[in-house]
Amino acid sequence: MSQRHPVPAAQVPAAGQRALLAIGGQSIALFNLDGHFHAIADSCPHQGSSLCAGQLQGRVIQCRAHGLRFDLASGYLLNSTALKVTTYPVEHDGEQLFIVIEDPAP
Repeated sequence: MSQRHPVPAAQVPAAGQRALLAIGGQSIALFNLDGHFHAIADSCPHQGSSLCAGQLQGRVIQCRAHGLRFDLASGYLLNSTALKVTTYPVEHDGEQLFIVIEDPAP
């Protein structure tokens, strides 16, 4: 089962920007790439550094701590499937933006 969490209008990032959100007890980085939104867990799976604060190049975010680069769409480390950051679907309903979080499996 999944839950849709509304993103307050004041926290929706403008084109080319990002926002750090606290949703469902999780820190989520929301990126606006020319009107296309990507949401990922803010914590790098390597050692937990903030990905929201990393360097953005196109749809790739680079971790500040060790330079690991992740594709925002898939969550995978570039050129690898060995390491992945959690991604979250982003949905539009009219003017409202939602981040979808899957309930943990029992």
